[in-house]
Amino acid sequence: MTTITRFEEIEAWQTARELTRQIYTLTRSGQFARDFGLCDQMRRAAVSVLSNIAEGFESRTTSLFTEYLGRAKASAGELRAQAYVALDTGYLTQSEFDGLYELCDKCSRQISRFMQYLASQPKTIRDDTAD
Repeated sequence: MTTITRFEEIEAWQTARELTRQIYTLTRSGQFARDFGLCDQMRRAAVSVLSNIAEGFESRTTSLFTEYLGRAKASAGELRAQAYVALDTGYLTQSEFDGLYELCDKCSRQISRFMQYLASQPKTIRDDTAD
């Protein structure tokens, strides 16, 4: 695996960024935009996925990074559940739901594979002082 030097290089983070963009787009208009509770919760969950990947990458150890990835994965699951609420209330069409669900699932699978990869590596303390 190529060495990752910035969190922006992580595929799961890139997918989470796309997911966050999509959530903000979907929650911006119509009745969805007026459901402040669900709209806010979905936005927070999407931002949580993105942020936890970045925060974990910047942490001191691989085990701490893995913990943050676990939180990101949990937020992706939360977002999938909220997508069902948005579908069931008529805020999302079936097509919008399907696209959102697939993106959440993709991100979750990427995070899971990354966690498995990290678990297979020797336990070391990362040295972030090297440039």
